[in-house]
Formats: sequence, structure tokens, C-alpha cells
Amino acid sequence: MRVLVALSGGVDSSVAAALLVAEGHEVVGATMKLWGGASDSGCCSVADVDDARRAATRIGIDHHVFNFTEEFSARVVVPYVEAHGAGLTPNPCIECNRHLKFRSFLDRASRLGFDAVATGHHARVVPGDEPRLLRGEDVRKDQSYVLSCLTAAELRRLLLPIGHLDKTAVRALAAELGLPTAGKPDSQDVCFVLQGTGAGARERFLSERLELHPATVVDHTSGEVLGEVPAVELVTVGQRRGLNVGGGERRFAVRIDVGRRLIEVGKEADLMADGVVLGERTWVRAPLPAGSEVMAQSSAHGRPAKAVLVGDGLLFGERRRRVAPGQTVALYVGDEVVGSGIVRPGDVGAAA
Repeated sequence: MRVLVALSGGVDSSVAAALLVAEGHEVVGATMKLWGGASDSGCCSVADVDDARRAATRIGIDHHVFNFTEEFSARVVVPYVEAHGAGLTPNPCIECNRHLKFRSFLDRASRLGFDAVATGHHARVVPGDEPRLLRGEDVRKDQSYVLSCLTAAELRRLLLPIGHLDKTAVRALAAELGLPTAGKPDSQDVCFVLQGTGAGARERFLSERLELHPATVVDHTSGEVLGEVPAVELVTVGQRRGLNVGGGERRFAVRIDVGRRLIEVGKEADLMADGVVLGERTWVRAPLPAGSEVMAQSSAHGRPAKAVLVGDGLLFGERRRRVAPGQTVALYVGDEVVGSGIVRPGDVGAAA
């Protein structure tokens, strides 16, 4: 089988490519150039492309670079900026997976005559006409959450060669094979926002692309004015630091109204909610009907919660901390990903 492997320059994708070669597949590596601006992290830096090329040479496969900077800007960066402008908290890594790594990359692979694509994600695909997406064996490194935007059509052509391995075994294999990525740290943070520049990195990035507005901070219950923040677009639901409300009891951002330039803060108890409103739902296979029981996970390594599907979203088995609008909630039945949805503002049962 001809397989195009997405080589990010990290240890996981390098080992994935090596395993496929060992299985006898015809393997080619390709690195996606996604971000045209300065980058020092993730899969967008020059160093990562060099690491991917060196790994491919060691494995003995051809290596190419695909320039997807225009698609990345249109599908990931611009929506990221617009979401902040609307008071949402976007998840650019999931949107990158949705639009670039598993659409543009798959399309390119098809045009080049490849039978399948592969990545180094810690998750598992059970093949078949109705493929299933499962958590990776390594619970600590499981990445099924960021793949919850995929559908059966994409999973049919996807290989995840390291999903059955834990990270220790992956690094051991890389060292055994002499791969230059064996000891490379995992990438962190949003790849197109520079690291090492303090808490203002995101603010600087957004201020170059978006007009930021000050906002009044008020008590969620009484409406009392407590202070002001320099940019409502930079505040997220659940945030505690940087709200400029003085000392005393801890306060958290409970609601954000960009249009009125208003932030409501409250006690931690005010953050609790019965569920979430979900828009832009994606199902791996057929949609589950209302009343279905699922486990809902709202971050890459968050604790799943029991929930029931209702008309406009999810009802939790017990009240839980609010999920920031704009974030993705992945839905599981056991270890299987069945779908996902993007959180919208409002309370479940009374969608705004």
C-alpha cells in the first residue's frame, strides 16, 4: 500500500513512518508548511521541517514539503482572530486537523495516487466500511479528543501506527532506530503565537489583527461595577487572573458580552452549569438520537463527564464548571469517539 505520512518533525510521526516501512508499505513523508509568519513552536517552525527531513533520511524514505499557508490562514488563523473578536475561545488545533491535516492533506494524497495517509497521533482506528475511532492505549498521551472532528470518510483512509504504544515505547523505538527526533520534546501551545514572550504574546498577536476594546467588569449577581479590563476580546469564561477586581474572594469570568463590552464575574459556584449548548456538530458515523448517554470531554486531557444528548446540546449527570463558548466537546461511548460539537453561548434548554 502507498502511504503518505504527515511528518511533523516530532518523534511520534517519525516512528509512525518507520513502523509502516517495516510492515512493507511504500512510504513517503511530507511536512506541511502551515504558517507563513514567525514561529518557534508546534509544527510550523523551520527547525521542525529540518527535523522531519533528517528523520526521513534516516528511515530511508523521500520527503516533501507541502505549502498550505494560504489555507491555514483562511481556515485557522482568520477564524481564530474572528472568534476572539466575538468573545469566543477558539481551539485552533482542532480546526487545523479538520481543515488542513485531514482534508487538504488527504486531498493532496489522493491526487498523488496514495492509498492512505498516516500520522503520529496517539489514537486508534478500527478499519472497515464503518471505521471506529478509539482512544490511544497511552491514557496520558491520548489524542483522540483533537481527532473528534473526523468522519468515517476520513477514517477509512487514515492509519495511526503508534496508537497501540505508550510514549515510553515510542521513544525507545526511536532511539533503537537512531532517529534524530528520539529525544525531542513534545510541541506545546498554539504554533503561530510566539512562545517565550510572557503573558502578552496572545495580546500582541491579536492586537496586530483585531481592534481590542476595554470592558467593564461587574458582579454577576448584584451588577456592581468592580473594575475594568483593557481588552474584552482577551477574556475567556472561567478566567480568574487579570480581571482587575481587587483582592478578597476569588472571582471568575462567568459571562462575556463583547457587544456591550461587559464581563460578569462571580464565585466559583457561579461557574457551574447543567450542560452546554452545542453547535457545528460532527458525527463519526450516524448521529446519535436525543436521550443517548455519552461521556463528554471538553479539553485534550480533561476528565470526561457523564452526559445525555438533548435537542440543543448536552445535559450533564451532575453540575459542572462551564465550558467556554468556542471550545470543542468530544463525545465518547466507552473508548470510542462518536462525535463532537462546538460550544455556543447560552444555557442548555434555553439557547441564546
